[in-house]
Amino acid sequence: MIEPPPLKQYDNNTINLLTEFTLSGELKEVNDEYLYWDKLKYKKKSITPQEYWSIVKLSRSLNKQNISFGSYAFNFNVTDYILRLLHHFDLHIGGNLGSNIGITDTDKNKFLISSLMEEAISSSQMEGANTTRKAAKEMIQKERKPKNKSEQMILNNYLTMKYIVQHKNDNLTPENLLYIHKLIANNTLDNIEEEGRYRENDDIYVVNYSNSEVVHVPPKNEEIQKLITDLCLFFNEEQKSFIHPIIKGIIIHFMIGWIHPFSDGNGRTARALFYWYMLKNGYWLTEYLTISSIIKETKNQYEKAFLYTEIDENDLTYFITYHVKTMEKAFSALKEYIGRKQKEVFQAAKFIKIPNVNERQAQILKILSEDPDRVLSSKEIENRFSISNFTARMDLNNLESLGLLEKIQVNKIKHNFIRSKNFNKIIKSYKL
Repeated sequence: MIEPPPLKQYDNNTINLLTEFTLSGELKEVNDEYLYWDKLKYKKKSITPQEYWSIVKLSRSLNKQNISFGSYAFNFNVTDYILRLLHHFDLHIGGNLGSNIGITDTDKNKFLISSLMEEAISSSQMEGANTTRKAAKEMIQKERKPKNKSEQMILNNYLTMKYIVQHKNDNLTPENLLYIHKLIANNTLDNIEEEGRYRENDDIYVVNYSNSEVVHVPPKNEEIQKLITDLCLFFNEEQKSFIHPIIKGIIIHFMIGWIHPFSDGNGRTARALFYWYMLKNGYWLTEYLTISSIIKETKNQYEKAFLYTEIDENDLTYFITYHVKTMEKAFSALKEYIGRKQKEVFQAAKFIKIPNVNERQAQILKILSEDPDRVLSSKEIENRFSISNFTARMDLNNLESLGLLEKIQVNKIKHNFIRSKNFNKIIKSYKL
């Protein structure tokens, strides 16, 4: 369990030190990092840790913004660090004029499908899904039925993300929230009746599984309806005091985890609602960010951000700071990913020199060149390039007619494609 902070002690000396540390810029640095007591107590040598904590808490209380859900009060600060990142996100992941990140219109669907798959896989793996990224991607691309609960979780997440993209302009209602949970939980809960339903008891705890310690006790089940109603109002309406949309989306993410309205699937539902709110408010590039993959890599910090908030007077700034830092990493990862994919397109360009081969077919030839044992289906090509099944079959049949692919019969109706025995010989003959 997180070490609780000491009691605050305010006196004239506290106010004098607050002025001194504010003018020196020291408090700005501490608050940009938004350190909790367990780290802050080691920061200052000239005064006691308890005195330093009181000074920092006083500085935070002077600028905090208050919000409430049900009978519970929360607060947060917008630090300089958070402001800088919000400005960065406003420039690069929102607006209607596109982005300088380098996604061309012809590539958007391809990148979107890949990002949705990555998000679905990572979000599910955080909640216990145990399968490889490769197997999960092949299941989605080939539209294969899930073999186990782990694959079902990932497929559910993928279908939920696609649903949200299609309904991103809708308002959040209690009914919509229950439907999102039903999509996420489909065939993964021990009790099927709990899909798309709020928990009906209080035997739900957030537990540290390494030592079986209870780290969060959610509100009682009879409070859920009121809390969710307030959360829907927060999602749909402008507040009296302006709250930046990204901060609102992060608070929505936190509140679903904190309320814990479902017997299972709360984390996946919370991250899905964050995506929904971001897309609804014009941050279109959120579709391409795989935030859960970053959270999965920093899961300990993610969990601590929840705990710091709750133990320190419901100060949401801990969670907000963690989340915007995660978004920054996800944005950087997206730029790197697009760079790699553009390099792959460049590497596939040599295959376009083959007469009667288009860009998609060139990329198919690159895949087979690097993975000689790959078995391709029209369904996989359809999903990979976001094209119709007819177009996918035309691409594969064209490559077969050029002698580069061979058909293999799967059953009386269905057939797949593999690299032909003369693949290398034919490629060399074109002197690419």
